[in-house]
Amino acid sequence: MGFKCGIVGLPNVGKSTIFNALTAAGAASANYPFCTIDPNVGRVDVPDPRLQTLDKYVKSQKIVPASMEFVDIAGLVRGAASGEGLGNQFLGHIRQTDAIAHVVRCFDSGDITHVEGSVDPIRDIEIIETELVLADLQTVENAQTRYEKLKKTNKKEIPLILEMLDALNAHLQQSVPARSFDVEPFVGDEVLVADAYRDLHLITGKKVLYVCNVDEDMADGSVDNEHTKRVKERAASEGAAATLICGKIEEELSQLEPEDKQEMIQDLGMSEAGLNRLIRSGYELLGLQTYFTAGEKEIRAWTIRKGDKAPVAAGKIHSDFERGFICAEVYAIPDLESVGQRSKLKENGLIRQEGRDYVVVDGDVIEFRFNV
Repeated sequence: MGFKCGIVGLPNVGKSTIFNALTAAGAASANYPFCTIDPNVGRVDVPDPRLQTLDKYVKSQKIVPASMEFVDIAGLVRGAASGEGLGNQFLGHIRQTDAIAHVVRCFDSGDITHVEGSVDPIRDIEIIETELVLADLQTVENAQTRYEKLKKTNKKEIPLILEMLDALNAHLQQSVPARSFDVEPFVGDEVLVADAYRDLHLITGKKVLYVCNVDEDMADGSVDNEHTKRVKERAASEGAAATLICGKIEEELSQLEPEDKQEMIQDLGMSEAGLNRLIRSGYELLGLQTYFTAGEKEIRAWTIRKGDKAPVAAGKIHSDFERGFICAEVYAIPDLESVGQRSKLKENGLIRQEGRDYVVVDGDVIEFRFNV
């Protein structure tokens, strides 16, 4: 699994259309609010041409790309945190995600109803963020009640946790998301305080990727309009990311065979599908990267975090690989291309043996040696 992403946005901004484009899952999509009633979950393969390059030389029986999981919930509206609309009852489905993809409408059209009556992406963002902050505030208040009851246990960490929760409550009361809350001063050497914060699974504490749904003439993502400029400025100000995608075109592309899809991309003057940009933005936002294992039976892409060392990468395959790690035999795909076949890599000294402190590089092809 690459990462799990929750999709939020006002009704009728194109959430379900983009979800369909990403996952080809056929989620209900129509021109009226609250079309999505039940949360849809879809998994999408991460496109990576390096897999095909590896297969050219390794000739494997199977290729297994990395994948992402998307959770699409009903459109949130003003008052969702207090029961308005349908979205609030599904917020629990995105508490366990790694990031939030916030879809905002950035195109004008008289044919498509906007729940707020006009197109204003910053207003839309603030409506959703307010509802998510209020939902997180309820979570924090519930935690405060729970830890207040635990004070009589006289555990030393309880007052520290309550101090952190009080500060967090005051922070959220200012309608500010949890991701701008600095928990470190309350943690110090007390691990249980950090655990208590993490266990809240605050929605507004997650990384955010703003997905600007644009019209067809902006599908290649290279040109901004007044709406996308404002979204990008906001994203930059809060350490978030933003990407442009035309939901309508991406949904059409997702229904085509690979050759027809590539032809349509070229006809539209696009260099790639918007899905690729979205995935790259998500990986960059979360600090993720890919390494590969490659053999006759299988070529597989594995997702790890930037900075992960070889034993951690090995553990993605199996905990035994990490526990009994001996070394990693590593080579680069460009080196494989230059010599033409894997057997010649060793002859040319292009396979390296790396130890426990080796920091894995994006695109590494690795075979692990271990003993349990």
